[in-house]
Amino acid sequence: MDFLKSAVASAIAQGPPFPYTFGDKVDVDASIWTLYNGTRRADGSNCSIFSFDVTANKARLPLAKNAVKKLRTMRHPGVIKVLDTVETDTYIYIATERVVPLRWHVKRKSLSPETIKWGLYSIARTVKFINDEGSSVHGSLRVASIYTSESGEWKLGGFEILSNVKDDEAVIYRYGSLVPDGGRYTPPELARSGWDFLKKSPHSAVDAYNFGTTIFEVFNGDFMGADQAGQTKGIPPTMHAGYKRLVNANPKARITVGAFLEQGRRSGGFFDSSLIKLTEGIDNLGVKSETEKEEFLDDLDQLTDDFPEDFFKMKVLPELLKSVEFGGGGPKAFGVVMKIATKLTNEDFEARVQPVVIRLFGNPDRAIRVCLLDNLPGMIDRLPQKVVNDKIFPNMVSGFTDIAPVVREQTLKSVLVIIGKLSDRTINGELLKYLAKTANDEQPGIRTNTTICLGKIAKNLGSSSRAKVLIAAFTRSLRDPFVHARNAALMALAATCEYFTEEECASRILPVICPSLIDKEKLVRDQANKAMEVYLQRIRKAAANMPDTVQPPTQTTEGAGPRMSTPQPSEASSWAGWAISSFTNKLSAASGEMQTSASNGTPTPPVRAISPAASHNSSQRITSTSSASALHRQAVKSPSPAPPLSRNSSGSAAEAFFKDPEPDDDDAGGWGEMGDMDDDGNAFFDATSEPSKAAKKDPVASPQPFDDGSEPDFAGWLAAQAQKKGPGGAKPLPKGLSKANGKAAMTTTAKKSLPTRAATKPVVAKKIDTKPKETDDDDGWGDGW
Repeated sequence: MDFLKSAVASAIAQGPPFPYTFGDKVDVDASIWTLYNGTRRADGSNCSIFSFDVTANKARLPLAKNAVKKLRTMRHPGVIKVLDTVETDTYIYIATERVVPLRWHVKRKSLSPETIKWGLYSIARTVKFINDEGSSVHGSLRVASIYTSESGEWKLGGFEILSNVKDDEAVIYRYGSLVPDGGRYTPPELARSGWDFLKKSPHSAVDAYNFGTTIFEVFNGDFMGADQAGQTKGIPPTMHAGYKRLVNANPKARITVGAFLEQGRRSGGFFDSSLIKLTEGIDNLGVKSETEKEEFLDDLDQLTDDFPEDFFKMKVLPELLKSVEFGGGGPKAFGVVMKIATKLTNEDFEARVQPVVIRLFGNPDRAIRVCLLDNLPGMIDRLPQKVVNDKIFPNMVSGFTDIAPVVREQTLKSVLVIIGKLSDRTINGELLKYLAKTANDEQPGIRTNTTICLGKIAKNLGSSSRAKVLIAAFTRSLRDPFVHARNAALMALAATCEYFTEEECASRILPVICPSLIDKEKLVRDQANKAMEVYLQRIRKAAANMPDTVQPPTQTTEGAGPRMSTPQPSEASSWAGWAISSFTNKLSAASGEMQTSASNGTPTPPVRAISPAASHNSSQRITSTSSASALHRQAVKSPSPAPPLSRNSSGSAAEAFFKDPEPDDDDAGGWGEMGDMDDDGNAFFDATSEPSKAAKKDPVASPQPFDDGSEPDFAGWLAAQAQKKGPGGAKPLPKGLSKANGKAAMTTTAKKSLPTRAATKPVVAKKIDTKPKETDDDDGWGDGW
């Protein structure tokens, strides 16, 4: 094989230029030609090269030269198309379109009956043209002289002895017997009398007989000789009568190939098939009327899968694409294109269909656009991502704003098809901008489909903006007057629960779902309950993993002595019990005089100084006015902070109570806090409420001595003054209980005023606005993306 290639290459180098490259050798039947696959050097296109070696086969040189001459001059669609020829003293080359011997298909029995009929119809037309219009005789018609093109069409070759009957010196008369393996195909009359008998019989009789033997050969695989002529084995019954007349032993009784062709084309004849009609109609599709075009496309759409794929790919598909793009074929023609495209390889689809599809997306015809969008699922996998993102999508977005609702809706549905081929920048930018517009569409169905679309493409949205976009879109849809739009929003919320945080679920989503629980439509109410349950399960699961509290553990005061009063409750007790325990702990450790500050923060003089010497009289006087427990509570109680707290304002008291305590150097700072707790409605002792009410109604702006309505106790006051002046009278006061004008009193006053500051500037928990945003805010939820 390598030797042959090198010999051919050296021969080419010595002869005239031949702009084709030889490829692999192709096996053929006995022939004077050697067939090679070749390529054209200029563009790399495929071709076939018939090579004849003059020196090795010099006796048959007239046959080769006759074939070159007739192939150049015989122009017909059923004849092999010649690209170029070269003749030298040593070789003859014929470059033709790429062909494959029909014998390959016959041996493999890969041809369906419909395809065989279609091929025989094409050869019959070619032979009729040679006999009638060309006034010639082929003389060597058989399977070996028939080839198939890249489109699957049958092409006639073997023109070695093709001759014009008017030429007395025709090649067929002198060299007809030199055709390789021609003896078994020779008609009986020529076998008996020689090729000169052609001058005495109809010139078409030879080709008629050989056409009959070809029919037998393609249906049965081979023809061994004249004994098989007339046998109907494997031949369709509708063809029996015409076939027998073709191989009649009497040449004058044979019908011509043209007559056989007309017989088969009659209604119900063996050539009356949809595939044959297709081949006749595809060439002049552009000039057909609208009615004829509709009928042709209907027949084309009903073709079965056993028809030749190559013919559809190479012949039908280009004509249909031209009809769709330029000839007004419309959506029906494009539907047939997509049916044929399913059988194409990815390379063929990219080369033949993809460029037309890209151009059609720029076509303003609405029918074409809808047809493209309908067929997009069938071709999206074959379209590269760069083509979809850069060329198809920019043209497709015009459908989002088209005035025809059907175009807008079909464009919206196609988003789910192409979303996997779009870049993140396109999705979170331009696509969301157009989806924001369709979410406000006047058609309720389009608004509903937009919600469904957003729910399905949620996984493709950017994580930084996904929650904001979805919440804004679904919240708006929940207020839609169209029942199915509200239902779609609830379904989408349930399906996209995983894309929201627990805080968003609790503070932004659940509040907007709640109104749907009492929607007027049961469909919406049922779906709202399902969505609510989905989010509640999510929140419960998250709450189960949260700690019981984030408050720091309670710090125990160093050096605190054993409790002398109310027993300490357990940690599981209520907050009031804990407050009483703390109160009694501090009370048991305190001693000395008590000082209170007025509501304005200025120190208030002691109510009554009681000396040890006059303790008996003092206790009697206190007993006459009120109970000891009441006076004791009144003495230790701090004034109410301004503004006064009412008994109903338990929220602020609890807030002040649970506030983290500030670091303190002593225990005296806790007293002011107990004053706040007393106003919460939980009295720690059984005291009357009149003094508290009086303090709230009339806060004291200046020091005012306590007056219980009895006579002034001058004796007790004098005794107290004498005790101070006497030796040992200046007993140091406990820490934090100094005189009114002392520094310690100022410190105590400052510490006692801390609850006042806490009351004026309470720690306010972060408020979450569960109110749905205004319509104007939701309208542009896609603008920023």
